[in-house]
Amino acid sequence: MSRLGNCYDNSPMERVFRSLKTEWIPPVGYMTAQAAQRDISHYLMHRYNWIRPHQFNDGLAPAQYEKNLNVVSGIS
Repeated sequence: MSRLGNCYDNSPMERVFRSLKTEWIPPVGYMTAQAAQRDISHYLMHRYNWIRPHQFNDGLAPAQYEKNLNVVSGIS
């Protein structure tokens, strides 16, 4: 962590929330907390990590990028 009040510490997480809000959450919200939890969990664990390409990862989804790094580094 850097010094107190440094806005750049939280920027990766802010980006996740921005993507979640603009790409996935319906404008009218959810009818129940359970529906919200199920839908948001699906987005984060499936779409965001396995399907959605990320510019930082050379156009790969995070899970695929990590898989490639593990192959290159010899981690199984």
